[in-house]
Amino acid sequence: MDQDPGARTRIDKWLWAARFFKTRSLATEAVEGGKVRINGLGVKPAKDVRPGDRVAFSNGPVAREVIVRGISDKRGSAPLAQQLYEETAESIAAREAAADARRLKVEPAAERHGRPTKRERRDYDRWRE
Repeated sequence: MDQDPGARTRIDKWLWAARFFKTRSLATEAVEGGKVRINGLGVKPAKDVRPGDRVAFSNGPVAREVIVRGISDKRGSAPLAQQLYEETAESIAAREAAADARRLKVEPAAERHGRPTKRERRDYDRWRE
């Protein structure tokens, strides 16, 4: 891990090394898909990231914003990866609120048990028409 202000590495490598994505190719796809922004600007996978940059990205339903604290282009253990960034307070609050909403949301199929009966199927067909 390098905390030198002049240190830099590619954004796709950094996201992979910080353990936000399981593979480097998934990180590259996220960057190419426009799901990653550095300091508010859309980037390409070869864009360099430096300590102090704000990186906003989404990985599935989770959106995060972190401040780069260290640079590494090698994937290490989880405790080392957590030293590479600092998550913003707004990002933590939004992530926890989304987790609570998912936890409290009622599963649509929770009231159903098995296949629909003939009566339920007819009601469903009438509703669709």
